Amino acid sequence: MEKGFFERVYDIVRLIPRGKVATYGQIARLVGAPHCSRQVGWALHVNPEPYVIPCHRVVNREGKLSGAFAFGGTDAQRFLLAEEGVEFECDDKVDLQKYLWEA
Repeated sequence: MEKGFFERVYDIVRLIPRGKVATYGQIARLVGAPHCSRQVGWALHVNPEPYVIPCHRVVNREGKLSGAFAFGGTDAQRFLLAEEGVEFECDDKVDLQKYLWEA
């Protein structure tokens, strides 16, 4: 049986290593649906395994944190990423040149 879109998203997000981030668009491209970055966000918002599927490692195309982060907003996402060694620019953005995961 073929996996659904959300399951494919979760499979990719599980691969993002500690201390790295990916973008919604990057995940959409990796699952074969390059125009579905918004749907990636929906999938992550209903993440069924929050401590297994590291959705806190997904940011927008500018490196900004998700305002609707499922586990408590941007503060929780920032905390989890900082715990992994990710540093932030002054406007709560991740430096994608430094921290973007190369799949």
